[in-house]
Amino acid sequence: MLSIISALIPTFLVIVLGVVLRRVLLKKPDHWVALEQLTYFVLFPALLIVSAVKADLSGVSVLAVVGAMFGAILIMSAVLLVLRRPIVDATGIDGPAFTSLFQGVTRWNTYVALAVCGGLYGAAGVTVAAVALVAMIPAVNVICVIVLARYVGAHAPTPRFILGQLLRNPFIWSCLAGALLNGFAVPVPKVVVEFGDILGRASLALGLLVVGGGLALDRLNRLKPVVILAVVLKLFAKPAVAILLGLAVGLSGTELAVLAIVCAVPSAPNGYVLARQMGGDAPLLAEMLTFQIIVAAASLPLVLSALKMVVP
Repeated sequence: MLSIISALIPTFLVIVLGVVLRRVLLKKPDHWVALEQLTYFVLFPALLIVSAVKADLSGVSVLAVVGAMFGAILIMSAVLLVLRRPIVDATGIDGPAFTSLFQGVTRWNTYVALAVCGGLYGAAGVTVAAVALVAMIPAVNVICVIVLARYVGAHAPTPRFILGQLLRNPFIWSCLAGALLNGFAVPVPKVVVEFGDILGRASLALGLLVVGGGLALDRLNRLKPVVILAVVLKLFAKPAVAILLGLAVGLSGTELAVLAIVCAVPSAPNGYVLARQMGGDAPLLAEMLTFQIIVAAASLPLVLSALKMVVP
């Protein structure tokens, strides 16, 4: 337990630094918009491409890892969609707010996931996480865009609209580019890989700072029931489902732990960007992300400790 907490502390300290910088040094919103844009469109896509290019898939159970993660996302998505009406009635939320709940449960914070996997399991952990993320980022974005278009707008989303939203997402094309380069063994010059590697390393630090700078701490004085529901489903139910699926397909060791981490980290800040673009309830999603980050400081060690007890 102590070793897990020690490995997580640096990640959360960078997030806390982002909170402090937002209130002390970088007070103007424009500063954080610029950092977010730089990370979103340049640095993090570079990390995804380089991680995919460098990934040695020979030692990774690709189908099992991706299948378990995809299964967990599909199960949580199905639960939310099937129970949408009871959830809406119980919490009093509208369509845009439901899409924020959906994103708050199905997405994951890649910055936190990679930082934690690297801190706990080194290069092997980052490789397994990169495989899962490169495969799943396009899929989860497709699902979220469809749900947003369905429950925010008055009309069902058209294929052209969905395609347009997906083509504007840099995470998708960077994942596809990295996967193609790796899959077809395209030789990439060493200097290009090192250049992308430098950008990728910068993306984790800046990404975590942006997460901290974007926390809506002032909105947590009175938590809404839907925010609490998002935390329970995202930080506890989703990793439990993922672990069960992982065990069912034969995962163990680092692969199973990385699967649990990716599903147990808070939701993604880029969901907030998509909510703003498509008319979702972005402020509500910001509350969910903030509360999830706070709770995850305690829930992540608990999930990983429980995993070690179940699978020594």
